Amino acid sequence: MAAPALVALAHGSRDPRSAQTITALVNEVRSMRPDLRIEQAFLELSRPSFQTVVDRLVKAGHEEIVVVPLLLTEAYHAKVDVPSAVAAATERHPALKIRATSVLGLEARFLEVLDVRLRQALTEARVRELDALVLAAAGSSDPLANQAVARLGRLWGAHHKLPVTAAFASAAPPAAGEAVRAFRAEGRRHIAVASLFLAPGFLPDRAAELALEAGAVAVSAPLGAHPEVARTILARYAVGAVELVPV
Repeated sequence: MAAPALVALAHGSRDPRSAQTITALVNEVRSMRPDLRIEQAFLELSRPSFQTVVDRLVKAGHEEIVVVPLLLTEAYHAKVDVPSAVAAATERHPALKIRATSVLGLEARFLEVLDVRLRQALTEARVRELDALVLAAAGSSDPLANQAVARLGRLWGAHHKLPVTAAFASAAPPAAGEAVRAFRAEGRRHIAVASLFLAPGFLPDRAAELALEAGAVAVSAPLGAHPEVARTILARYAVGAVELVPV
């Protein structure tokens, strides 16, 4: 019996760089598991849609699908949009066994990716020393999601022995620029911002713009198609595949 297909489900964006990054990430996953049928899909704004991909897999004879939401926090999209999409697919294909896993989340292993991206930004900016860090994320109306970002920031700061403030591009304070200005008010002048986003788009661009205007010395690129992110997708898939097996 063939292994369940893997659908990497991203939110989607009008910014073409976002879909390009998701494609590169999914290709990284495929390189690690060439034996699996792996597809990318989007909840909105980008193509292919989730329902289109599910229809295609069913037509190709796949009876089991594991959906891995490419989301970093358990907020609205994870709690509402993904379950709604899976429910619609189940209604459309009653015989299909489909399971959505937990989101990618804010794994401690992603700190390695943050460091890689930040080192690249610091090298480009020719910055050699730092006295503060800002961890910029999308932000959510769900305080638990924002608290998860803050916890990751504290862990990151402890690793580097630097003060860290979590900042948000929407829905919650402080914004990245405000966080940078607060550090500058303390007399700190070498403040870098790490982009805790999966892919480029309006929100990471806005966070970077505000941070640089406020005096940040460098802003990193989003996590992107890093092997650690790809391995996390496969880890989520493995759990979901097991959960499809009848007890």
